Amino acid sequence: MESTIHNKYMRRCIELAERGIGTARPNPSVGAVIVHNNKIIGEGFTSEYGGPHAEVNAVKSVKDTSLLKEATIYVTLEPCSHFGKTPPCANMIVDNGIPNVVIGTVDTNSLVAGKGINILESNGCNVTIGVLEEECKQQHKRFFTVQNKKRPYIILKWAQTQDNFIAPKEKLENRPIWISNEFSKQLVHKWRSEEHAILVGTNTAIDDNPLLNVRSWYGNNPVRIVIDKKLKLQHHLNIFNKEVKTIVITGENKPNEDNLLYETIDFTKDVASQICEVLQKNKIQSIIIEGGTQTLQTFINANLWDEARVFTGENSFLEGIKAPILNLVPTFEQKIQSDILRTYIND
Repeated sequence: MESTIHNKYMRRCIELAERGIGTARPNPSVGAVIVHNNKIIGEGFTSEYGGPHAEVNAVKSVKDTSLLKEATIYVTLEPCSHFGKTPPCANMIVDNGIPNVVIGTVDTNSLVAGKGINILESNGCNVTIGVLEEECKQQHKRFFTVQNKKRPYIILKWAQTQDNFIAPKEKLENRPIWISNEFSKQLVHKWRSEEHAILVGTNTAIDDNPLLNVRSWYGNNPVRIVIDKKLKLQHHLNIFNKEVKTIVITGENKPNEDNLLYETIDFTKDVASQICEVLQKNKIQSIIIEGGTQTLQTFINANLWDEARVFTGENSFLEGIKAPILNLVPTFEQKIQSDILRTYIND
């Protein structure tokens, strides 16, 4: 019975944590719920970076603070134990006299990693760990990937035709040829608002002249990243409009200017790994790779990806550029009007 109740409130924490994705970074977007006599009396999620954490927001939302001394606080991630932009949440929980703490998953960050739990337990709190642990780890997949793999969470995304082409053989204009429908396109813009950066290759920048921003959804624009080995991209392209921070990965040396950064790698060596190093250097937590087949296949072949989201539209090209090859069974599949979206998880 107790585990069922714990699961109920932790699921609400996970729902709340979703609201901070895209704004909380570099902090993880945590959800917190405070319960008294089986009734929620406070809720919160992580504010934009520099603002209060989820636990603080949850406590602030409680109208009758005298109830805190008989309450349980649920959090998706172990409360922090160190001073950063804000004081430690573990100490704040103790100071407010909350006797029971239920945690989804332990924080793997070396600054925390059990220290928050130690603070709570050494001050008499009753701590329960591992409620909906896998769901909470999934919720914090971006944060954990950066902490544990020293690279961002990498999402591959493309749309392909019924006959497995990603683009036609020839194009008359420098703009996208849409394979997916309007609902799928809106979903992609939602995804862009959730991730830290977006990457395309040279050919996509030329052929499609993309803006790579958020238009059909509300949220922050991702950092734009483009591969331009020989610096042949013309600066009239949308990607160079300087409205959004843009990183150019190149084999040449060129000084930075305004919102435009140049990062040099050796294209004779492992390109995907070097790009990950550049992303880590620039503190990028997650990235959507929306490039063409060559760019996507580079990351697939290097096994440097975490998730692939593949739309299959209802049209066919008969000939053109073949879609990337991903020899996996999809983890899940859903229909979006006329499109099929298949999601692959790289375990």
